[in-house]
This record gives sequence, structure tokens and C-alpha cells, in this order.
Amino acid sequence: MKGKFIQRLFHIVPVLLIAGVLNAQPPAGPLAISPQVNPDKTVTFRYFAPSAREVRLSAQFEKGPVAMTKAANGMWSVTLGPVKPDIYPYNFIVDGIQVMDPGNVAYFPNERFKASLVDIPGDKPLIHSLQDVPHGTMVYTSYKSKVMNGIDRPLVVYTPPGYETSPGQKYPVLYLISGTTDTEETWFKVGRVNFILDNLIAQGKAVPMIIVMPYGNNFIEISGPASPDAIPMYSKYSDEMVNDIIPFTDRNFRTVADREHRAVAGFSRGGGQSLWTGLSNTDKFAYICSFSAYLTKEAFEQNFSSFYSKPEETNKRMKLFWLSVGNEDFLYRQAADFMELLKSKNINTRTLITTGGHTWMNCRLFLSEAAPLLFR
Repeated sequence: MKGKFIQRLFHIVPVLLIAGVLNAQPPAGPLAISPQVNPDKTVTFRYFAPSAREVRLSAQFEKGPVAMTKAANGMWSVTLGPVKPDIYPYNFIVDGIQVMDPGNVAYFPNERFKASLVDIPGDKPLIHSLQDVPHGTMVYTSYKSKVMNGIDRPLVVYTPPGYETSPGQKYPVLYLISGTTDTEETWFKVGRVNFILDNLIAQGKAVPMIIVMPYGNNFIEISGPASPDAIPMYSKYSDEMVNDIIPFTDRNFRTVADREHRAVAGFSRGGGQSLWTGLSNTDKFAYICSFSAYLTKEAFEQNFSSFYSKPEETNKRMKLFWLSVGNEDFLYRQAADFMELLKSKNINTRTLITTGGHTWMNCRLFLSEAAPLLFR
């Protein structure tokens, strides 16, 4: 009986698959070439939707959504710019519904919003651009998290050029955490961490290093980074980093497993997690980097008195304490206040305040400026 059921299933499944594929096909019509980056740095976006009443474009280089124009054949389009060279997220708003660009394979990994990416090249290669240099390898893997009740958790790992061909060499490790609602892929797909490090290493500006990119969501809901309920989330993530992620990395990759060769960094929520993890474990990390993040005065003073009470000792132990934020970031004031708080405690920091907001354009800049300072 079981064999007959499987036989029937094999007959049915191809039919269902074919039907599903046919139903999933885009509507017949002209091919939407989108985005089209023009020689003058303007960009043309297209979306084929003959029955739509309104289509707008939302792009991070624009202040707000822009109306698109519909042609007689049902193709909507708009040309914007010239646009400053960088990588920008964008999406279409079709009759009020946000959708990705179906003509674009470059996407923004995120739990909530779905955006595509447009890459505006510079006249000279930007630090995140693919260049003719030796390239590292991106590894997709997972670890079993005891802190998260034994579930499998994803990791994306960058190993530097030469890792596979130098089996006797060990490397320092940067643990790099992305922001709220981002995934373990975001530093790779949007941050272009692999190209940034490839280029910096080729230029002799950065030490070859392993970069471990974990998933930052540990499913503790918080009302905001300044709220008391953020502390249990930060603390639990610190426990997972120390008890699960670092041991897995040291077992499976050729690491130099001491604090002088270990750094933690992150953006937004990941920046808060990095601050908490690094400050809680100065025996594990000699380098802490925060991108567009902060800790409140109350949280810092109540939990890390051993860090700031002896500043001379702390400054000798810490190889780098990096803080950066954009002056249009919605967290700018809090991040700047945290910088001042550390200064008032006589804690040595390296700070960078740029233009721009809470964006991955700034993230790539922060990483490219901080990475050369690691493991020197």
C-alpha cells in the first residue's frame, strides 16, 4: 500500500509543480530592465503593472516616495539623479503595497521590509566595490546554541585571501553583528564586508582576519535601546556569544583564540549588543566597535563600574574602543552623549561623526575606517 501511495505521489507532484510554475509566471508583457544605471549617474527604474492605479518609488537617496509614470503598454518608469556613488536600498509601492524589484537579483536581507539594492559605481572603484585583488571566501554554516535552548542558529563567515592555501596559519577574529530586523546575511549582501576587507588587505591597510557574522535576533522584544527591557536582550546575546558562537568558531576555524586577537562590532541593535558583550567580557575582547549605537548612562554606570573605575588600567587593556555615528542619525544625540560619558570617565576612545543617517551607507564607511585599526 505504501509503495502504491509513493507511486501515485510521484505522478501527482510533477503536475502540481508544473501548475505552480505556470501560475507563478509574471504577466506577459515587455521585460522591465531595472534598475538601469546610466553613464551620467542617473538611474532609471521600471515596473510592469498594467492594472495598477499608482506606482511610486521609495529610494534611500530620495527624501520621500516619487511618483512613476505609466506608459501605454503598462510599464511604469522614473529616472532620478544624478545619484552619489554608493549602494542604496529601494522598493516600489504598488497601490499602497511595498514590493521588491522583480527585475533585480540584488536584495536587502531583512525580517520585515523587503527592498532591492542599486549600486551606483564611482569614477574610481569604491572601497566596497569588486576589484581585481585576491578574494576571501564566504562560508554559510550553523551552530547549536545552548543559550537558545539547543536550536540551530546561522552564521556567515568570511575567511581572508590565502586561508585555504595556508593551512598552518591562524587568524584574528572580528565578530560583526547587524542591526534590528537584519539577518546574518546583511553585512555580506548589503555591507559588502567581503569586498571591503579584500580591498583593505590588498592595499596593506588591514590585517587578514576572519569575520563571523551571527544572527542578532534572540527573540526578546524590546521597546527601544534606551529601555530597561533592552538589558536582558543584550545580556542574553552576550552569553550566547561567549558560550556558543566563540567556542564554535574556535573549533571550526583557525583562530588565534585570545583577547588580543578578538574584536566585536555591530550596527544599531548589533552595536548595543557589541558594547554590552565587549564590556562584559574584557577578558575575551581587546577591541570593541559601536556603529550608530550607545548605552544609557544608567545602564553603563550600574553594570560596568569595574571598566570605568580604573581608567588607566582599562586604557592599557583595551586596544581599541571605537564609536561612530552620523549627525543625521535618529540615535545621534544618544550616541554623542555616550561618547561624552566615556570621555568624562577618562576612557580612551576613537570616535567618528559623519554626515548622513542610520544607513548602511554609513555602516560601510564605519567598517572601512575601523577595520584598519584592528589587531595592530
